[in-house]
Amino acid sequence: MQKNRLEAFSDGVLAIIITIMVLEIKVPHSSDWGELLKLWPVFFSYLLSFVYVGIYWGNHHHLLHTVRQVNSGIIWTNMLLLFFLSLVPMATAWMGENHFETNTVVVYAIMLALAGMAFFALQQVIARSQKHDEKLMAAMEKVRIKGIASQLAYLAAIPIAFWKPGISLFLFAAVAVVWVVPDRGIEKALGE
Repeated sequence: MQKNRLEAFSDGVLAIIITIMVLEIKVPHSSDWGELLKLWPVFFSYLLSFVYVGIYWGNHHHLLHTVRQVNSGIIWTNMLLLFFLSLVPMATAWMGENHFETNTVVVYAIMLALAGMAFFALQQVIARSQKHDEKLMAAMEKVRIKGIASQLAYLAAIPIAFWKPGISLFLFAAVAVVWVVPDRGIEKALGE
């Protein structure tokens, strides 16, 4: 399989995920500003998830850029990542609709942790297929370390949410800030 088919499929799934999330924002039945203000938890959940899906899209693009030939391991690990990312709209809507109550934040943290683990697995499968390129392996190691730190934050956010859900939300936002700009080390390693 050519990698452009995998990229196109993944891009389509991520576009649908974002579309589903925005459709969850219900339009107020009044033109009163107060009605719009009541939507802030839903909008904040959407914004956070939109940023996360965008981060995954950008990093997924950079990661797939390293692939020379797609194998079944890459296909199925990519499908696992897309599966966990497809849960983002449900977790986002539940968290926003319920004003960041404990259980909703816990589920959101679990969903982020599972998606992060799937991305890590995809990275490892791709790295195994590119072992001969030392510069690329060094660049992927930096991304791997950032991924492990992110996983620790997501896992810490789960028990913290039972105590203070707001701190978990802060952890989600902090991890997003760290990942907003994709690491250009992979592109440099590929000589671009």
